[in-house]
Amino acid sequence: MAGNPYYAGPVSDHFDGTRFFNPGGEQPAGLGDVLRWKLGKGNKPWPQLYPSPFPPAVPDERVAGDRIVVTMIGHASLLLQLGGLNILVDPVWSERTSPMSFAGPRRVNPPGIRMDDLPPIDVVLVTHNHYDHLDLVTLRSVQERHRPQFVTPLGNDVIIRSAVSDARVTVMDWGMSQEIGADVRLHCEPCHHWSARGMGDRCMALWAAFVFETAAGKVYHIGDTGFHDGLNYRAAREKHGSFRLAILPIGAYEPRWFMRSQHQNPEEAVEGMLLCDAATAVGHHWGTVKLTDEAVDDPVTALHAALDARSIERDRFRPLHPGEALEVPA
Repeated sequence: MAGNPYYAGPVSDHFDGTRFFNPGGEQPAGLGDVLRWKLGKGNKPWPQLYPSPFPPAVPDERVAGDRIVVTMIGHASLLLQLGGLNILVDPVWSERTSPMSFAGPRRVNPPGIRMDDLPPIDVVLVTHNHYDHLDLVTLRSVQERHRPQFVTPLGNDVIIRSAVSDARVTVMDWGMSQEIGADVRLHCEPCHHWSARGMGDRCMALWAAFVFETAAGKVYHIGDTGFHDGLNYRAAREKHGSFRLAILPIGAYEPRWFMRSQHQNPEEAVEGMLLCDAATAVGHHWGTVKLTDEAVDDPVTALHAALDARSIERDRFRPLHPGEALEVPA
């Protein structure tokens, strides 16, 4: 593939003119390492079904004032309600997180909110273009029903518009900010990850974390990240101050030699919560689609162990199940 099919822009500290990269960080592993991982013996099987203990949620139509509510849809998909806005993050309702409808990682539980039970959606935030975060079938369905504002990092707008031609898309680079509501400002921030939709477009669209700045407090959301020595957590704390809520990935982390650069583990997620000074955290990216070697409930076990080791109350960092809603403490 010649050039970059998604983005053309000036060279920066995280874009070399063709590909994006993590400053001072690690590149994703190559094909040889993928084969070494897949031929290894550390894989733990998942059950065919892993039903949530929570029934499908029916969210409030609006949440305003001092309230912030997070409802888990599954894996990295969730509904965030704050400042009078309903925000879908990385929505995936499809059966598989794959370029193929008949093969690839398959969900072991249904979405925690039925599509018909969604409140009016104002904003859809897409953190990066991996198939477990950017699902074009779902985005097209949400557009038909709600016609929201889409927000995404550089280059992903081209992918979204390939299936949702009439989408209203706001495109952001690291360090940019944008008003998305009367009382909500969204900041686009770095995280340590990568991107690809196929064999020839690696790192050609940007990945990002986001900070929601509201009168009710600040929310730090990361779709995927390697820990990267905590550099991005420290930077977020320095720039934005304390957070009322951090929404952090806790799954898809084994084997560590392969996944360390792209997915933090639960112990690192707890460290990240502390580094960014978040009063409460929500854990996502676990328990719905099998991407890596750990067992389906290993992330929760490891998260509880990490919290206990630091004498942190387990309610302070909640690994949400599909259909589970958290009213974030003030």
